[in-house]
This record gives sequence, structure tokens and C-alpha cells, in this order.
Amino acid sequence: MAIVTTFGELMLRLKTPGVSRFAQATSLEATFGGGEANVAVSLAQFGHEARWVSVVPENAIGEWALTSLRGLGVNTTHVRRGGERLGIYFLEAGASQRASQVVYDRVGSAVSGLAAGLVGWDAALAGASWFHTTGITPALSAGCAEATLEALVAAKRLGATTSVDLNFRKKLWSKAKARVVMTRLMAHTDVLIANEEDCDSVFDIRAGNVASGSLDQGRYLGVAAAVLETFPAVRRVAITLRESKSASENGWSALLADREGHAFSRHYDLTVIDRVGAGDSFAAGLIHALLDGRERQAAVEFAAAASALKHTIPGDFNLVTLGEVEALVKGDGSGRVQR
Repeated sequence: MAIVTTFGELMLRLKTPGVSRFAQATSLEATFGGGEANVAVSLAQFGHEARWVSVVPENAIGEWALTSLRGLGVNTTHVRRGGERLGIYFLEAGASQRASQVVYDRVGSAVSGLAAGLVGWDAALAGASWFHTTGITPALSAGCAEATLEALVAAKRLGATTSVDLNFRKKLWSKAKARVVMTRLMAHTDVLIANEEDCDSVFDIRAGNVASGSLDQGRYLGVAAAVLETFPAVRRVAITLRESKSASENGWSALLADREGHAFSRHYDLTVIDRVGAGDSFAAGLIHALLDGRERQAAVEFAAAASALKHTIPGDFNLVTLGEVEALVKGDGSGRVQR
């Protein structure tokens, strides 16, 4: 197995019980989540040495967060301590035709004070075969944007493959700002992971209407081709394809493309328990598959299966084993009790 380093913010996740609304809640379920930490957790479950780099406050909440990640096998050696608070996000899960809602409380979080020159990237990336981050991290502050660029440059210098999940968040920054910053990062990105909305919002590359619940695969091939043409450094593009029939029923598949060809995964009809973190579980599955030397079709099948399973698990983290993912890849999606 390989060493993978990820970089980004971890937040305290406070969710209403079940599918109750904020106005109905008399308690909130407390867990943790964040794009890059979610990827690290998944990779640790798959047997890799997963390092997570960030900043957390030097208080009981920061220690709680680190203890949670360590308990799931994540290496937190390179996490800095500082700042006043851990970011928080509040989640109200949707159901049927009612969409989920996320409210952020992360302004002034510990990681937002980060800047270039504060992380020892040579140590954090020592021996790493892969480095992963997302578009959420540079959206947090100008310093975080510079630190993300610094990390990607260091990873390439040290011989690691780099991946970036666009993960555009309109509540964090504008499309115009995202385009400027993310375009700069693409010069140091080997694998770009996105969905159709991200490509449209950040790079003005679109697949057409995706709100109808149906997908035209040909349009996504056009998106992938446009990304590869626009960004010469990017060697692979992975696009998750979600058909949002309702908050509870989704279709799910994915595309992996490079300059030699492409592959679509099989399609999954999902009954959604928790979709938060699904994209991160896809990224982790793809990273694992590519590190394992799998060819294009096998890699996208593994990533899509891993993320399909995530939709069945409450919380941000995809707590599935390699065996469970492999079983689904082979077609065992019956959900029968394993005795």
C-alpha cells in the first residue's frame, strides 16, 4: 500500500436527527467531516498510510477532532495547532422533493489563518505517492490559496501524483474568483475530479441541462475533452454523474477520461441515506484504484462502487472495506445479510 497526503479543513458537523428540520430539532448529532479528511479516512480503511495536513485549535474541540481521525487510522502528525476555533457546518437532511440544507459557521476558523511557508511540505510529503486537495481549501482565504499552490508545487517536485477535486462552494467564494485561483492550480494537477456543476461554475465548461434527472453521456465526454484541451498538465479527468430524481432517490455513475480514451462506470440506482461525502469517497476510490495499477475501466468501476456505498452510511466518512467495494464491483448489490 502507498502513502497519500491530503490537505484541507476538518469541521464539526452538527446534523438534525433523521430528516427533521432545523426548526424541529431539540438536539443535534455531532460528528466531523471535511473533503480532504474524508478522503484520508477512506484511504486508511483501504490500507494506505493516509496523512492529513491542516490546522486545528489547541483546545478540547481540536483534540476531539484529531482523536476521531486517529481512531480511523489517519496520520495527523503534520497537523498544526493554532487559531481560535474549528469550523462548523450545520446539516438538515432532505427527503423526497425537499432538498438538504447546509449552513456554514467557519469564518475565522483555525485553518483560514494558514499561509505559504507555514507547513513543512517536504516532511508532510516524504515518501508520498499521491497528494490530494480540493477547491474548498483555497476558497477559505488568500493564505489558504497560496498554501494550496505551494503544496501542489512541492508534491510535483517530490514526484507525487496530484489530484484536485473542484468542489465549488458558492457560499465560500464567487465563480470569478474560483476561476482565477483554480486555473492557476491546474498547472500542477495530474488528476482533476469534478461534477458537471463544478465544471460549469468554475471553468464555464458545461454538459447542458442536468436538473431533469436524465443524462446524456455524450455531453460529458465533451466536458472531459474540453478540460483536457484547456489544461495541458491535467492527465486524467474524472466526472461523477448524479441524476437527482429527488433528495431520496438518485442515479449514480462516473466517467474517467484521458487523452487515449474513456470509460463509464455501471449505473447505480440509490436510495440515499446520506450523500454528504459521496464525492470524496469517489476520489478516494479512484486514488486507490490508480495506485493499485488498475486500468481505466476497472479504476472508474471501483471508484463508483465505493461512492455508491457511501450513500448508505450516515456521516461524512465512508466506512467501508476493500472487500465490500470489491463485492459490489463484482455485482453483489443484493444487500442480503452477510452471515
